[in-house]
Amino acid sequence: MNIDTGSDMSWVQCAPCAARSCYSQKDKLFDPTKSNTYAAFSCGSAQCAQLGVEGNGCLNSQYQYIVQYGDGSATTGTYGCDTLMLTSSDVVKNFQFGCSHRAAGFVGQMDGLMGLGGDRESLVSQTAGTYGKAFSYCLPRPSSSTGFLTLGAAGGGGSDFARTPMVRFNDPTFYGVFLQAITVAGTRLNVSATVFSGESIVDSGTVITQLPPTAYQALRAAFRKEMKAYPSAAPVGSLDTCFNFNGFNTITVPKITLTFSRGAVMDLDISGILYAGCFAFTATGQDGDNGILGNVQQRTLEVLFDVSRGAVGFRPSAC
Repeated sequence: MNIDTGSDMSWVQCAPCAARSCYSQKDKLFDPTKSNTYAAFSCGSAQCAQLGVEGNGCLNSQYQYIVQYGDGSATTGTYGCDTLMLTSSDVVKNFQFGCSHRAAGFVGQMDGLMGLGGDRESLVSQTAGTYGKAFSYCLPRPSSSTGFLTLGAAGGGGSDFARTPMVRFNDPTFYGVFLQAITVAGTRLNVSATVFSGESIVDSGTVITQLPPTAYQALRAAFRKEMKAYPSAAPVGSLDTCFNFNGFNTITVPKITLTFSRGAVMDLDISGILYAGCFAFTATGQDGDNGILGNVQQRTLEVLFDVSRGAVGFRPSAC
């Protein structure tokens, strides 16, 4: 399962699913007819009314959902509930989720997606009565398959987190932070604080971090200067600073630190700086726009979302 702090609906691919309607996944499709505890929500139920724009009408007296993501991917199917077993002792009864019968635009072999946003349908909101409204996760390097997701944060997660105030939006799904400065190889970029006037959404479902154009251009220039030993390569999609590392046994990448409000620092792992041989940052449309803190930059850090205390935390080298 992918975990996504930028959306609320959790879903899995379900049988039956036509060959071209579902993508290939590692595990077998979930078959709701073989579950004694699964139930599809009927049309007009209270659970369906809360879906809002993600509601997609009725089919055979069962309520349908549709979720369309910012990158163009989408899923649609039946909205229902079942018992969710997180561990042998952590069981969530009547967990609401989507049973997807059509999905497009997803890569990898994931079984589905776990929504960790702040609205009512998310795993976090559905389990808040048990774990409180706090959670954390660690996304590993690509070379490792070991990360984790933790529901709850006893005592605020511990003293080894660098914390910054959490920003909330009109859309209750999103969690944000205020980026205030960027340092490359020990030198702070000469970028005015007004450039960072927009909030940054912390989104585990978006790959690449998006910065205000002025900040991105300054960061790119400083990074290129530090990487001048390596020949450039053709851009890859929106990534405009790429390198040819053929023939190099070791690669030295400058340290990059992001500083958030109240001085919380986030030191990026090398896997959070380069992506497919390219500098893993892009620019937003204009200065002042909301940015995104993507999942590549979050690698190896435990990222804490303590909603009840209004804080986001970062703990290095967690996975």
